[in-house]
Amino acid sequence: MTRWTIAQVEALYALPFAELLHRAQAVHRENFDPSLVELATLLSVKTGGCPEDCAYCPQAARYDTGVEATRLMEPHEVRTAAQRAKDAGATRFCMGAAWRSPKDRDIEKVAELVAEVKALGLETCATLGMLDEGHAETLQAAGLDYYNHNLDSAPEFYGEIITTRDYQDRLDTLEHVRGAGVKVCCGGIVGMGESRRQRAALIAQLANLDPYPESVPINHLVRVKGTPLADEPPLDPFEFVRTIAVARITMPRARVRLSAGRQQMGEAVQALCFQAGANSIFYGDKLLTTGNPDTAADLELLQRLGLKAGQPQPLPA
Repeated sequence: MTRWTIAQVEALYALPFAELLHRAQAVHRENFDPSLVELATLLSVKTGGCPEDCAYCPQAARYDTGVEATRLMEPHEVRTAAQRAKDAGATRFCMGAAWRSPKDRDIEKVAELVAEVKALGLETCATLGMLDEGHAETLQAAGLDYYNHNLDSAPEFYGEIITTRDYQDRLDTLEHVRGAGVKVCCGGIVGMGESRRQRAALIAQLANLDPYPESVPINHLVRVKGTPLADEPPLDPFEFVRTIAVARITMPRARVRLSAGRQQMGEAVQALCFQAGANSIFYGDKLLTTGNPDTAADLELLQRLGLKAGQPQPLPA
């Protein structure tokens, strides 16, 4: 396994833009069919009321963002939403719940939801916060394919964004997930005021996980009124594209997902992200509590770019 230093990742960021995209596209073509893009849908099955203080998050109970706390959805509601997503072309269905750390009874209920979605023939994913011993095993037995738990930022920037849990807590949850035989979906957020070096350190941290995640969502900060980062200056869109490209080069056989913030990017930037190696998008009208491009517009964009929806699988080594 290749070990990436922060300096090496920084050097990738510093390449001329065209050179970086060329290298990322070459790596993408070596490892995937470059015409295939995964469509994944994310449903908030339990919204708001979270006790943590993540500075970007509208679901934190301490911020006044207008998000109403809800109870966990019922199995039939989730099944209906998953069927709708499948009918719209999605192949992976992710369920998010705003917990710091779910209790045993919560995990049992989510396991029921996972089984409902799995029965429809979709890939299943969940993001529920920190997991304790045995939780990942329960979810795996119900049919969970992926567990999402983002690192969010580089270790040295993390304390600027979150104080209610440690970086090691995130790494421990990823270890529980791996130990249960569940695939890892893990990425981060850029545009939170971090330096380029700190963006490089996040990518290095992800790429040096052993193994690196099968799925890597790269999120662009969505600035939500009422959160501490509401007035953060927007990130240069070319810097976001560079982050996609660097993720592709350092994690060549991962699905790199163009995730939160797509609505603010515009089509040209999204097209550059696909050129840089993104081969997965969150698809649907909402990402937990923030807007997402319309599904018809997404399909039209893919068609105009000569891309098609599918499940990208790594090519034989």
